[in-house]
Amino acid sequence: MNKVYVCDAIRTPIGRYGGALANVRTDDLAAMPLKALMARQPNVDWVKVDDVIMGCANQAGEDNRNIARMALLLAGMPLSVPGVTVNRLCGSGLNAVGDGMRAIMTGEAELIIAAGVEGMSRAPYVTGKPTQAFDRSQQTFDTTMGWRFVNPQLEQDYGVETMPQTAENLARHHNISRQDQDYFALNSQHKAAKAIEAGKLDQEIVPVEIKTRKALVTVSQDEHPRNTNLDKLASLKPIFANGTVTAGNASGINDGAAAMLLASENALNTHQLTAKAQVLGMACVGVTPSMMGIGPVPAVQKLLKQHRLTLDDIGIIELNEAFAAQALACIQALGLKPDDPRINPQGGAIAYGHPLGMSGTRLATTATYQLMRSEHRYALCTMCIGVGQGIALLLERVN
Repeated sequence: MNKVYVCDAIRTPIGRYGGALANVRTDDLAAMPLKALMARQPNVDWVKVDDVIMGCANQAGEDNRNIARMALLLAGMPLSVPGVTVNRLCGSGLNAVGDGMRAIMTGEAELIIAAGVEGMSRAPYVTGKPTQAFDRSQQTFDTTMGWRFVNPQLEQDYGVETMPQTAENLARHHNISRQDQDYFALNSQHKAAKAIEAGKLDQEIVPVEIKTRKALVTVSQDEHPRNTNLDKLASLKPIFANGTVTAGNASGINDGAAAMLLASENALNTHQLTAKAQVLGMACVGVTPSMMGIGPVPAVQKLLKQHRLTLDDIGIIELNEAFAAQALACIQALGLKPDDPRINPQGGAIAYGHPLGMSGTRLATTATYQLMRSEHRYALCTMCIGVGQGIALLLERVN
């Protein structure tokens, strides 16, 4: 198998729901990190890109019609470059990296852009067509996230609980208190604030310019991190009566895009690229939909077994924080401690936000730069996925 290297990785800032990026079309947002890669790598012959693989979970609005292809055209890439959009819901962006890795490993490709995007602020409403003449019971759904047009058989067999409900299921099953969730959320915010202040995100974020009616606005920092404390978090009302999940201990609804340049060893030399990390493998699993948040546990176990490693070998663990309850359940099930310094050293999605299709690419991006600054050999990225799945990706330091 050919070795696969990350040669560059970049992302936009992550915008709050209805925030600075809300007026940017999702396909334009997806093009932004592609343009940045092209500007940062002037020696690459972009005609030689074998594919642009882009994760996107929604695909009901401006992200329809294969957003990967639309974004690469908007970015000014050659017409001959193909693009494909993948949808593994929250894991889409990480799956794009894994798909790119597999194509290069098998020799089918040498140069791949793996990316992810989600413009959740701009997710449209969708209305179903009438099922019979004179039908007046059409359904309308908000496509921002969650179920729509549910198959009755699926609902009967597996349930169609919302994502916060699945987090509550894990909190009850694993005995995770509201206080533990709030404390975990506060730590995520504190770690993110320290990383931002220290400039640790500067390498991975490309500022974006947005035209408004009055001026050209530059957005250069993530909008979602909050200055909070335990008292503020404790004061927030739970989403469900007698529940523990709140807006403060859950990830956000956000906008953002990211892209990574993957190359074979031959492509490194041909395009005068520098390897930042090596992509070793990816694993996906299925779990009970009502407990979807536990998906990272079997995914991590499967991936580590494939590579004959244990968690003791891993120096950085980027565990997507869909919910504090979900993250804590996974940490507990993996036999780790909540304050393990390897887990989300720079904070996680509770602080930064969770633009669904982009988040996996963000995890791989931030893990790459952390590996470069450390002496750790391996980094692990893992996420839970709606409808009951888990995904994990393994990276290795090269410098």
